[in-house]
Amino acid sequence: MPAGVVFADDLTRPDALVLQNLEADIDDYLLGKTASEQQAHDDDGGGDQSSGKRPSGAQSRDDATLAVLNDLNDPSNAHFQPTVFNSIDIDKFNLHPTIEKCLFRPYLRAARSLVRVETDVVMLNHLLLYLSTSVPSAALLFWKFTWAHGLLHLAMQFSYMGPYTLMMHQHIHMRGILSRRLAFLDKLFPYITDPLMGHTWNSYFYHHVKHHHVEGNGPDDLSSTLRYQRDDILHFLHYVGRFYFLVWLELPLYFFRKGRWPLAAKAAFWELSSYLMVYLLFGMNPRATLCVFILPLALLRIGLMVGNWGQHAFVDFDEPDSDYRSSITLIDVASNRHCFNDGYHTSHHLNPLRHWREHPAAFIKGKPLYAKQQALVFHDIDYIMITVRLMLKDYKTLAKCMVPIGSQMSLTMDERAALLKSHTRRFTEQDLRKKFGTK
Repeated sequence: MPAGVVFADDLTRPDALVLQNLEADIDDYLLGKTASEQQAHDDDGGGDQSSGKRPSGAQSRDDATLAVLNDLNDPSNAHFQPTVFNSIDIDKFNLHPTIEKCLFRPYLRAARSLVRVETDVVMLNHLLLYLSTSVPSAALLFWKFTWAHGLLHLAMQFSYMGPYTLMMHQHIHMRGILSRRLAFLDKLFPYITDPLMGHTWNSYFYHHVKHHHVEGNGPDDLSSTLRYQRDDILHFLHYVGRFYFLVWLELPLYFFRKGRWPLAAKAAFWELSSYLMVYLLFGMNPRATLCVFILPLALLRIGLMVGNWGQHAFVDFDEPDSDYRSSITLIDVASNRHCFNDGYHTSHHLNPLRHWREHPAAFIKGKPLYAKQQALVFHDIDYIMITVRLMLKDYKTLAKCMVPIGSQMSLTMDERAALLKSHTRRFTEQDLRKKFGTK
């Protein structure tokens, strides 16, 4: 395609709509550029090849895309589509009519009444999956351990970690995923499932909601990428290692320094309580504890930092405190189909309480401002592979995955690569003082 946009077969319908919209913008720009060049040639003149103004049909195209996205999210609309499974959209289901009428539709009606937001049937399904597989498997390992079962259990949990973590991401921001009449279960289940997925009790809430979104990748953010050269493997290893070994101490100390002593006490209590639980269980059954709790914890903490590095690897040196310029948007399968639109990270930082299904519509609605702020949008790549490509200094691939918006459309591939490379520059302490006014 002229715009160079790749459409993965299993994009969600909202992602496909967003990408089609962006591709049409690029095609409009290319057509306008060709027309301007032809006019300049005919007039034997030079000058601007593009006015920089959006074509007259662009706004109506945005409005049409936005209308479809809003209809998909509106339970009162005939085109409403709840998310039932990560792997397939509901309009692609091909069930036997009897099964659909007697089993699927009654279950769907019941499930919609049990979740906080009617789109989120998938989260109920995930919760049932974890309670029916992870929990009994873990219990069985403590009762009768075998290495074959232990390794299979670990592989299963590893496959669950991404979707579970992003389900809990919704949980901690909205204080639940189930209907409010099921509030007790909503508060209880994380104490059972979190440790099985590598999370320590409540630490995700305190670190992410009470800390990361307060600091916004700024100098006081413990997971900030600013002080690191973000395409350097040694800097990356330092970043991961610091979180891996010191977060249990640094997060309470952060709250203490900020004068938020109750949060300091709570963060320390829940983190250390989780370690105590693992220690006690290790004394009872070390092999089961290794496979059920220790190795998931070890794997998840690497994954969290690899992902956060990718989310905040590209930071505009001139405006590092801008959400548009310190985070990115991904339109890809891994982040958005399987991990609840985690790719729309800029949208999430702009409004941490925005429901995950609303991100594509919010992006289209705010697209002119994204373009004005020179926000970065990528497709056909996830956060992990962004981190990998950065470690390889493979800016050519990253440039190909970039979806240019606004003035970025005039950039060549080499210029895109240079732009991305400039956004990985580390900030010195002097830079941070200048940009953020830190002492």
